[in-house]
Amino acid sequence: MTTILLVRHGETDWNAERRVQGHSDTPLNETGRAQAAALADALEEKEIDAVYSSDLLRAHETARVVAERRGLEVTAIRDLRERNFGTWEGLSDDQILERFPEAAKGTWGDDESKTEMARRVYDALQRIAEAHPRGRVVVVSHGGPLRAVLVHCGVDGDEWIGNCHVVRLEAGGGLLRDID
Repeated sequence: MTTILLVRHGETDWNAERRVQGHSDTPLNETGRAQAAALADALEEKEIDAVYSSDLLRAHETARVVAERRGLEVTAIRDLRERNFGTWEGLSDDQILERFPEAAKGTWGDDESKTEMARRVYDALQRIAEAHPRGRVVVVSHGGPLRAVLVHCGVDGDEWIGNCHVVRLEAGGGLLRDID
């Protein structure tokens, strides 16, 4: 089995403003860069064979801080992206609830479904596991993908996931499970 340390990226200004990011390519803010450095410190003693990330800047920046300390490169994978929220991206939570009352029932976005996003992220994690049998890899992604993976593993995926939160997983042979 491959151990995957699945991480949510560091904070961005849009996180702080409670704006939907989705596929919007926003950079880390100062807090996010500090969170990425703290993550790299926390992982310093862990053996890591590879570092992957979403191709979006906020995830890639976070992963780069971890990778550079180890002399590793970051492999960016588009399938690790956050869910595409379509025309809702850039809107604050309050603007969404005002314009789209159905959002109060949990129906968010007008492009990619949670199921579509979960499938592509799950498939990407399986490909990563196949490339590193019995290895340990860091994968930096986004809140939506982390929640989807937790739901897949039978863990409540509705809770807030903080920036640079790490979920430890085992993957391989088509299986994916939470080991925390």
